[in-house]
Amino acid sequence: MRTRRISTATSLAVLFSSVVLVGGAANPAAADSAKILPAASVGDIVTDGVHKRVFISDPTSGKVVVTDYSGTVVATIPSLPGVTGLDLSADSGTLYAAVSGADAIVTIDTAALTESARYETGIGTGPKYPALAGGKLWFGYGPTGAGHIGSLDLTGPEPVVNVDQEAAGTWYLAPTLASTPGAPGVLAAGVESQSPTELATYDVTSGTATRTAATSTGANLRDLALSPDGTQLVVASGAPYKHQVYRTSDLTPDIAYPSDAYPNAVDIAPDGTVAAGIDGAYQPDVYVYKQGVTGKPVRTYDFTDTGDGVGILDPAGLAWAPDASRLFAVTTDNYGIRSLRVLTDPNRSVTTVTVDAPTKTKRGKKLMVTGRAESNTPFAAGATATVTRFDLESPQGKALPPVELKPDGAFHFLDTPPAGSAVTYTVSYAGDAAHSPGEGSDKVVVSRAATSLTLNRNKALYAYGTDVSFTAHLGTTYKNRAVELWVDPFGTDKPKKLVKTGKVDSKGNLSTTVDMTRDTTVTAVFKGDGRYAPKTVTSTAYAKVAVSTSISKQYKNVKIGSTSYAYFHKTTNPVFTTKMTYYPNRSHLLSMELYYAGKWYDAGSQYFRLGTGGTVVTLEGTHETGYRMRVRASYVNNDSGDNVNSTTHGAWKYFYFTK
Repeated sequence: MRTRRISTATSLAVLFSSVVLVGGAANPAAADSAKILPAASVGDIVTDGVHKRVFISDPTSGKVVVTDYSGTVVATIPSLPGVTGLDLSADSGTLYAAVSGADAIVTIDTAALTESARYETGIGTGPKYPALAGGKLWFGYGPTGAGHIGSLDLTGPEPVVNVDQEAAGTWYLAPTLASTPGAPGVLAAGVESQSPTELATYDVTSGTATRTAATSTGANLRDLALSPDGTQLVVASGAPYKHQVYRTSDLTPDIAYPSDAYPNAVDIAPDGTVAAGIDGAYQPDVYVYKQGVTGKPVRTYDFTDTGDGVGILDPAGLAWAPDASRLFAVTTDNYGIRSLRVLTDPNRSVTTVTVDAPTKTKRGKKLMVTGRAESNTPFAAGATATVTRFDLESPQGKALPPVELKPDGAFHFLDTPPAGSAVTYTVSYAGDAAHSPGEGSDKVVVSRAATSLTLNRNKALYAYGTDVSFTAHLGTTYKNRAVELWVDPFGTDKPKKLVKTGKVDSKGNLSTTVDMTRDTTVTAVFKGDGRYAPKTVTSTAYAKVAVSTSISKQYKNVKIGSTSYAYFHKTTNPVFTTKMTYYPNRSHLLSMELYYAGKWYDAGSQYFRLGTGGTVVTLEGTHETGYRMRVRASYVNNDSGDNVNSTTHGAWKYFYFTK
């Protein structure tokens, strides 16, 4: 089985795990989900398809973090100082960890998630990068200037460790190793961060590492992986700006996957699909290619923030699930916070669908809708997309005949919308083995005829408390004969209210009765139908207040002509009591007039705050005798402190002063 590793650069320790969801359907695609890892560093990432686990080594903290396929941490295996490289047995029962700080290879039971054995490799060996091949576990080890390849044989009655396996010489550093189950006799090696990059391949069929090819190329190796059949070695290095492929037989350059600047990760699924990652803050981070296809990638992923910093793919931070249903990626943000990103559906190209309908049209007129389904992977001949029309008569959608996609994904169809208003056409591609589902839509405004809608009583004035019938009349429509009637009394304390809704009668009428205690706006609403446009009309009717004034303290009442006068001695102060419809902060106007030479003349007026039970005003001062006088109370719209009623004058009350 191939093994790989991640740079041991340290970062801030993260103590807790949380979820960050990121979505997106456009290409490049965003990561499907991410969860923060409690890791101070990352050395390697390996997936276990049997137990649905992901193992991530943390050299700085000396532990292996275990998550499930959603990225949730399920266990931590401690006491592994400097643990870096990981590899998994063929049956997924044992995880091998190279623990450089303990000069040992440690085995972990993947079911119990506990350490099961520890095999010493020798003082000062510092093993880092294990790889299963040829019936043994191979590992890169050694200090700077003296890198070697060793092996651990567990097939006999006792474990056997052999170091200094390579007779051809040493590496500058402990080499990173790669293997694959499909070619158990092939082992590949390379030294990270070296310029130029040194690569080598080995035949380990005999139990010893026999070098078959070697080369120096590129710069700053970060990761490498073997194809499932072992014939190709894919390399991620800082230069060149592509994922170069070499033939393992002689390490001559073959094809290249055109990713972008600073390749830093690669992993190959059992079906040959290649995940190529880069150290890119402004480009997509991961490119997925079908084996041997070097054109457009199947899809790309562009990582967004997990917190306040940009998520950057860690070196060698990619791992496929064995069934290729998921791709796992380890990223680090600007604050050193690492996350495990779970990328679902990585083997299918993202499908985007654009739909272009006319801006507007007439109802009953045929129109053409065009569009295109786009993907990095061509659509099969005869591929079709479904079409659904949403309108007033089919709010849940009506299926139209499917459209066939042309070789370039283009499509068009004709339709005659039967209903007016906004009509939406949605085109959906269901997806297939090579494409994710995709959907797009566009709207067209379809004209509708106008109908008549009237409402009576507009500008009419009524006495306080009059019951008034408001009638709406609806003209010709298609299917909808319903009208809503809303009543909105003046004043902020009484909101607009729907008082009646229903079908108009055979004459087209719908009525409601309003108790006119305030000025009131009645609104009639026809919401339209498939052929007639909505319409709204209003009628504002006005209501007076209830007002009366009485006089007291007089010594008698006398009629002058047909009018009754209250008689007061000049030393008595008349009392005027006004009753008026109450409203908060309302005042009434009290006006007096004097009769002289056959005419009434203004004798003064004043506003008085209205109480809930009315207002009592006493007329004080020196009272002249021999003059007829009168008084009345009035509500004056706005000037009385509000505008919820219409101006109303009370009846005149007459009085007279004597000696």
